[in-house]
Amino acid sequence: MLLEFSQERDEGYYSEKLGVDFVEKTFNILQKDSEGSLKQSEVQNLRVIRMLGDFQLHGSVLRRYYKHKEILHSQYFIEVISNFKQYCIEKEYSTVTIGHYTKQSTKFLDYSDSHGLTSCNEINLTLINNYIKTLAGYAYKTVELQLCSLRSFFKYLHLNSMTNADYSVKIPMVQSRKQTRIPSVWPVDDLKKLISAIDRGSPMGKRDYAMILLACRLGLRVTDIKNLAFDNFHWDNNQLVFVQSKTRTPISLPLVQDVGWAVIDYLKYGRPKVVTSCVFVRHIAPFLPFSEDDHLHQIIVKYMKLAHIPISSKRKVGMHSLRHTLASLLLENNTPLPTISDILGHVDTESTAVYLKIDIKKLKECPLNIKEGINHE
Repeated sequence: MLLEFSQERDEGYYSEKLGVDFVEKTFNILQKDSEGSLKQSEVQNLRVIRMLGDFQLHGSVLRRYYKHKEILHSQYFIEVISNFKQYCIEKEYSTVTIGHYTKQSTKFLDYSDSHGLTSCNEINLTLINNYIKTLAGYAYKTVELQLCSLRSFFKYLHLNSMTNADYSVKIPMVQSRKQTRIPSVWPVDDLKKLISAIDRGSPMGKRDYAMILLACRLGLRVTDIKNLAFDNFHWDNNQLVFVQSKTRTPISLPLVQDVGWAVIDYLKYGRPKVVTSCVFVRHIAPFLPFSEDDHLHQIIVKYMKLAHIPISSKRKVGMHSLRHTLASLLLENNTPLPTISDILGHVDTESTAVYLKIDIKKLKECPLNIKEGINHE
C-alpha cells in the first residue's frame, strides 16, 4: 500500500513525511487521535511507518513488539543479559528495577548485534552515542530510565572486564527534574462516571471496583495493588500494611469503609478459587496473578469507553493517574504536604511537592500584580 501511494505521488525515495502522509490519507489517524477514537490496530499502522524511519536513520529495527518473544538470538549476548540480571538480583534491586535494567540493556545489545558486534569488548563510544541518538523525541523520563539502565549495565561489564573502558561514566545525565512535569489528574465528575460505569454485580467488576478504589482512595501504586496478599489486610484494626515495591519501605494505611467492603465483596463473591497469596487475579484462564508488565491500563480504558469519557493521547489515563488525583483532592482540602507524603508513601515531601502545581485554587493566590511590577520597574 505504501509503494502504491509512493508511485501515485511520484516519490522515488522514502521519507518519514511520506510515511506520515500515507497513514493520514489512508487511515485518517491524526483526526481519530484528536477525537479519541483511535484503535490499537490503527496505531500499529503508524508504528510500522516509524519503524521504517528508525531503520533509515539508525540502521536498526528499534520498535520491536517482543512481549512474547526473545529479541536476542546470539547465545553470547543472551548469557550476558542472564548474568547481568543475576548481578542485579545480588545487588538487591527491586523486581521492577531489575526488569527495567535488563529490558533496556537487551535493547542495546540487540542494537549492537544489528551493527555487527559479536562481543561486549567491541563496544565503543561511537556505538553508544549512536544508540543514544535513537532516544531523541521520547519523554525525558523515558530517556532518563534508559540511560540509568545503561549506566548500570556498563558498570557491570567493566567490573567483569568485559569492556575496554568504564563507559558508565560516559553516559550523559538528563538535564531535567521530575518537578518540572505536571501530573495528570482526573476531573471529579469524570472519576465519578468511571466508577459508576463498573458492573459491581459481576466477578470481574467486583475486582476492578476494588482495585480502582485502592488507587483513587488510598493512592496505591499499580505494582503494590497487584502484589497485595491476604496477610496485608489487618481486618481486626482496619489497616492495610505492606512493603512498597518502589521504595521498599513499610506503610500502614487505614482501610476506609468503602474500600474495605469492596475488597470483602470481591473475596466472598467474585474471586476465582485459585491457590495464590495474591488477592487480585486475572479472570481469564489461566487464573493467575497479573504479570509484572501489566500496568492495568486496559481496565481504565475499558470503563472510560463504557462511561463515554473521551480518550486522548494528550492526557494520561492509567491507573497511576488515580493516585495523582487523590493527591490533588487532598491538597484542595488543605491537607498538609507531610500528611500527603505519608499517605502516598513518599520518602520526603519534595516528591509530593510536584502536586502543588495542579492546585489551581492555591495557584490563583500566587500571581503578582502587574501594575505593581510595572511601577516597581
